[in-house]
Amino acid sequence: MYDSNNAFAKIISGTINAEKVYEDDKIIAIKDINPIAPIHILVIPKNAYIDFTDFVTRANAQEITHYFKTVAMIAKEQGAENYQLVSNKGSAAGQSVFHFHTHIISGLKDLNLINKGL
Repeated sequence: MYDSNNAFAKIISGTINAEKVYEDDKIIAIKDINPIAPIHILVIPKNAYIDFTDFVTRANAQEITHYFKTVAMIAKEQGAENYQLVSNKGSAAGQSVFHFHTHIISGLKDLNLINKGL
């Protein structure tokens, strides 16, 4: 069950401040508060999805397409030429906020060095 008191829900509602890099009616993108690379952005849909599976199961095709096209646009606008996209599903996989989101990670010589700790 979705917890509407999670940190991302509070950022979306404006009760927690975050450094926004993008926002539209469906998505918000913020700088990660504990970045592991020079570019570390979190892209968060505004609708209440727990994880990746919940998102692709319940979102309509237009919302899914908009989300991933916007992820690519944000990466480009932030100067991420080479980057990783990471979405953890479940606590055993490292998900700590149970609102679906994607990390855009870039700016290191070897992105393979950061595959820990997300």
